Amino acid sequence: MHISRVDLNLFIVFDAIYSEGSVTRASAKLNLTQPAISHALGRLRTMFGDPLFVRKGHLMVSTPLARSIIEPVRQSLRGFEVTLNKLNRFDAATTEKQFTLALRDVLEATILPPLMTAMDRDAPRARVAAVQVDRRELEGELQAGTLDCAIDVLLPLGDDIRHTRILADRTLVVARRGHPRLQGGITLEQYLAEDHVLASSRRKGPGIEDFELSRLGMQRNIRLRCQHYFAACRVVSQTDLILTMPERYARVANQQFDNQLLPLPIGMPAWDVYMYWHANVEDDPANRWLRDKLIAAVVG
Repeated sequence: MHISRVDLNLFIVFDAIYSEGSVTRASAKLNLTQPAISHALGRLRTMFGDPLFVRKGHLMVSTPLARSIIEPVRQSLRGFEVTLNKLNRFDAATTEKQFTLALRDVLEATILPPLMTAMDRDAPRARVAAVQVDRRELEGELQAGTLDCAIDVLLPLGDDIRHTRILADRTLVVARRGHPRLQGGITLEQYLAEDHVLASSRRKGPGIEDFELSRLGMQRNIRLRCQHYFAACRVVSQTDLILTMPERYARVANQQFDNQLLPLPIGMPAWDVYMYWHANVEDDPANRWLRDKLIAAVVG
């Protein structure tokens, strides 16, 4: 089938139905009527000789063929968008673009305030959505353009994903100000003797610091496992449990708790943070502008 015989707008509809799982929501997203979306879907089905989406309850579930072509379709649509952006010079002062970032909660509190300060000054009509993405889906979302950038630890991603290190953070120990055994410092013996909080989004498994302890033939006692550092800091402020966490977030999260921040008594590699983006937006003016603002927000 020659591309000259294909209405490329059909692929925008295809992407919307795939993303939303509903003709109704796809029509709202594209600001088109439901009959127009249904008509476009009918043309797509005829073109591919496949139903593409099968209704199950309230959802439109993709067929194997639809799942096999969604990424090439999204990459092509993203390529068109990048081309148009190159032709239409990006103007931060007037853009109404929404930038979507993948950020872990530990990074939101340190990156978003300076980023939004810069946005208020330089791009007052732009919007930012900070979302959490399964790391297994990160490469696909960057490729599809549903994410503009991601900030995370070093990840094993493909060659089409560009990355640069933007932060090397130390690790600290957090203890309450009135801790009966810790005042201004902590030895390795004390660190191992105390009960610990581990903050992790994973349901099980050791923390980064536990790998280093295990390498040294040591083990700590984890009394509490929770999902977020902020909750862990509050627990520490009201108990004798101690917490190990990155320094930058520790200084933000503990401002209202007045916890002690103590040097970690074992040598730990820096907590490296990287920024990721897809090769197809390497030279996109809007994405390049965003990357510059993110680096400035981290550097401070």
